Amino acid sequence: MNRIKFTYTTICLLAILLICVGFADDNPFFKISSKDVELKQPKNFPKPFYNFKNNKLSPDIFVLGRKLFYDNILSKDYSVNCGTCHQQFAAFAHIDHRLSHGIYAKIGTRNVPALQNLIWKDTYMWDGGINNLEVQPIHPITSPIEMDETLENVVSKLKKSVLYQELFKKAFRDTTINSERMLKALAQFTGLMISAQSKYDLVMANKDTFSMTEKNGLLLFRARCATCHKEPLFTDNSYRNNGIKAVSLLNDIGRAAVSGNTAETNHFKVPGLRNVVLTYPYMHDGRYKNLKEVLDHYANSKTHDVLADTAIKRIAELSKQQKNDLIAFLNTLTDQTFLHDRRFVDPGMAQN
Repeated sequence: MNRIKFTYTTICLLAILLICVGFADDNPFFKISSKDVELKQPKNFPKPFYNFKNNKLSPDIFVLGRKLFYDNILSKDYSVNCGTCHQQFAAFAHIDHRLSHGIYAKIGTRNVPALQNLIWKDTYMWDGGINNLEVQPIHPITSPIEMDETLENVVSKLKKSVLYQELFKKAFRDTTINSERMLKALAQFTGLMISAQSKYDLVMANKDTFSMTEKNGLLLFRARCATCHKEPLFTDNSYRNNGIKAVSLLNDIGRAAVSGNTAETNHFKVPGLRNVVLTYPYMHDGRYKNLKEVLDHYANSKTHDVLADTAIKRIAELSKQQKNDLIAFLNTLTDQTFLHDRRFVDPGMAQN
């Protein structure tokens, strides 16, 4: 008999589907309470940049944001939604695809970033072109290679929907439907995507212990990688040239296109590494399929761009055992609670 091999991705998808079978939007599994939308600041996290001060958290607004996130109504031909590229089992990244896939089967120029701990980011996108969580969805909605829509037309479609008339009224206590409210709802849904319950977090809270390999990996990580990937968010929110040579076909100059500073050519946002094992492929252009390839790149200075950030030199050569130790540590950043949080599951899956 032929053996059936299940990938981790397949298993996660099956698990979510099994959970959702028989559930409808009004099922308690998908119900959101006031407790579900409390902003719970992890003890070891810094103060967030976005604090919901002008966007008071509400179960009804969160539910509206969830519905919008998974609704193809945001795209011009109703073919894609936010969840198409941002998949929960992959920490809301798009695994297996090197570059983003959008409307009309168009291919983008960058790898889809994970959506997690967004309220601790000062800017968004690989080049930092967006500086507010509420504004961020405008880019994919209006991008001709992502959703190819306009805010005006999306609002028009929402106004014609009886369901959205009800959802907006319940969320904001009146019948007004506009882009500001739509964007605030999406910000509540994505802003609460907080990953802070990995094994690493348990160890830091003295509730678990690392294996010797994981501990060695942590010590090595702190010595070689933590300049850019600062704990506990595992990013310093900076833009750097990490040594990979640009792909001329993509014609992507990174941060320089936003800042106008040629010195920032080929500089990209340092990504957070939480759940990194599940967010492959890696780098802004998705060129590396796995973490071993990433470490091979950093350990081989001969292949680095001549303008690579000086911090990259700290990584230096890595032995096979050191690479194994680092990967073992990075595995401890996987947060199963976040990956299976019922609040972020697409309620529409129950009706498929």
